[in-house]
Amino acid sequence: MKNITAGVHMNERIPVNPGEVEWAGDNPGIYLRDSVDGPWTGLGIFFHVVYSNYGRGQTMIVLGAPNESLGYPQANNICMTNNRPLTDYLIRDFISKFPSFKGQSGLDAMTRMDVESHVSEGDMMESWSETMTSQGVEMRMQWQQLGQPFAVEVTPETCATGEHDMYSVFLEAKQGGISVNGKDLTGKVTDRLFFGKQMSTAFLAISETWVKPAE
Repeated sequence: MKNITAGVHMNERIPVNPGEVEWAGDNPGIYLRDSVDGPWTGLGIFFHVVYSNYGRGQTMIVLGAPNESLGYPQANNICMTNNRPLTDYLIRDFISKFPSFKGQSGLDAMTRMDVESHVSEGDMMESWSETMTSQGVEMRMQWQQLGQPFAVEVTPETCATGEHDMYSVFLEAKQGGISVNGKDLTGKVTDRLFFGKQMSTAFLAISETWVKPAE
């Protein structure tokens, strides 16, 4: 497919991507660190998948100690899900390839739990939150001061996995936080270069679709 750049007319776009749709849904994240160029001190990512070859489902991954090979309760490295095969697939083919999660020891060591309750709250205009609980553990991700939505269309050259076409609508959050059992993870939201612009490391990604390009 063609990259969409300034000056490209709509009639030059390919109306139907001939590749294979791998999954579609929402995929917001919050990445925390103590300084702009410091290591990640907390990583949180949420998936609400409405279509995949592994079915539908929700998954939340929180790494309170990303570079430590420890699970809960030694460290707040936790995964909650209602579809384990889907989660295994997302970790193997997507999350482990995302730059912020790639090589993080906590991703392999995290404790996995079957979610018992899940609540989404907010208006997606000013704020949003996702909360999951299981086995007496509560994980919460919260986005505040949301900006205006913008659409993104990228090819494998600039996609997070390096292998897909990806379409999504993003909303930048100026404030964001992750908590486990009511206690905030250390670190704060910072800025990073994202799709060619400086953006917060807290964001909502909605109506996201990942496509394996046709050979």
